[in-house]
Amino acid sequence: MSNILITGAAGFIGSGISRKLLENGENVIGIDNINNYYDRRLKHLRLKALKQFPNFTFYKVNIENAKALSAVFLKHKIHAIINLAARSGVRYSINNTDLYLATNLHGVLNLLELMKKHDIKKMVQASSSSLYAGQKMPFTENLPVNTPISPYAVTKKAAEVLAYSYHYLFGLDITILRYFTVYGPAGRPDMSCFRFIKWIDEGHELILYGNGEQRRDFTYVDDIVDGTIKALKPVGYEIINLGNNHPHNMLEMISMMEKCLNKKARIKNMPVQKTDVTATWADIGKAKSLLCWTPKVSLEEGIARTIKWHIENRPLMSRIEIDLLL
Repeated sequence: MSNILITGAAGFIGSGISRKLLENGENVIGIDNINNYYDRRLKHLRLKALKQFPNFTFYKVNIENAKALSAVFLKHKIHAIINLAARSGVRYSINNTDLYLATNLHGVLNLLELMKKHDIKKMVQASSSSLYAGQKMPFTENLPVNTPISPYAVTKKAAEVLAYSYHYLFGLDITILRYFTVYGPAGRPDMSCFRFIKWIDEGHELILYGNGEQRRDFTYVDDIVDGTIKALKPVGYEIINLGNNHPHNMLEMISMMEKCLNKKARIKNMPVQKTDVTATWADIGKAKSLLCWTPKVSLEEGIARTIKWHIENRPLMSRIEIDLLL
């Protein structure tokens, strides 16, 4: 058994990865600061499920806090790190850039320094498809993503570059994963899938930025979990896309939700945000060749699974607050 540190363990993707590793018999040391970026009740729900496993240890720690983070490394012999702790969301980053720099860059620096100090060779670092804004599709990892259009994307690019320098200088094995629009049960309330299902089910207006023709490479969370765990293999330094490789426009997704819920959406169109992109589409050839990974869940199946979870958890979902500024 390995001791794997998962940062952001109470988060949407982090909790899924933690659960899968625990089911596989690995020891998981989870850390999360349980911040209030979105409704904490979802984070506590995910964390409660993880605490049922005897091989799970949790610490409420912020990766920006080098001293508290170091104490975790002193208590456990850590074999690998999956870093999912991050300030997420493009829109919120515009007016809160200092928070994004602190977590998404300085927090990564703290982890890299502790890897060097404790002779930990492997880290999987979560990055984002938002770096590809304005590039030719399908997006390949060798595109020159040198002009990010949001502070969030800036911090993700900076973390990738910082990780490369530690790989080059100290021989750390670091896999960068660029995730594409992840959705699924118990997801993030700042993401369109979560919001749209809740709004349609509860009869509220569905806020849609643009005309709905924007395309996204929606990727089901279980596929992301599978790819992230596969990325623990030694590869040196690699940047790898994890996406569904099958973009759909927003109106297609909404139609699938209406069908599953047997309810009609009341759509309110709003102006496109300056940081929004027209489309995303992942080239996943590298993930196939290096990780033997391909996505398995179609958008239609993934939406059905997500709505099933939503219906089973309606009492909680009715209390989840959605901030329109996120």
